[in-house]
Amino acid sequence: MNRRLYFMLPDVKSAHAMLNDLLLARIDASHIHFLAKPGTPMQNLPEASVSERTDLIEGWETGMGLGALVGLALGFVAIMVPTWWYTKPIPFVATILICTAVGFLAGGMWTALAATSIPNSQLKQFEKRIAGGQVLMIVLAPFHRVQEIRKLVADQHPEAAFSGIWPTEHVIFP
Repeated sequence: MNRRLYFMLPDVKSAHAMLNDLLLARIDASHIHFLAKPGTPMQNLPEASVSERTDLIEGWETGMGLGALVGLALGFVAIMVPTWWYTKPIPFVATILICTAVGFLAGGMWTALAATSIPNSQLKQFEKRIAGGQVLMIVLAPFHRVQEIRKLVADQHPEAAFSGIWPTEHVIFP
């Protein structure tokens, strides 16, 4: 499973140097993204994707669950509707499964679309520093490379402030 590493950089110049160093460390360019305040000239820095800037994924997950529940309830309602207007009714189990699946997909899509207008709640802690001109770097790294990347950034760029990992590191045994 991949982890998102967050680093705050003082400016765009530092972000360019950091990108070059991570590329030399064989981090794929599609796994490195930057977020700055609107209007900041980023030149060729890869910008954060919609799923990183908004609550798209969380909205999709919530909508799938709620949509499945509503679909299940509507499936039971559909079973109770009299079938006098057509000749061959759909079996009960198929009706419930179809309604649940439609609710699952439709609920996920609708809430994901709505969630694209909501800023990512994980980035709330960085808003003030980004508004002040700093640049947020998000590195998507496999779990086994997290410490290596943190060490690389700390050694080569002391101006970069490590700001956390998502999902967080869990210590199973103390």
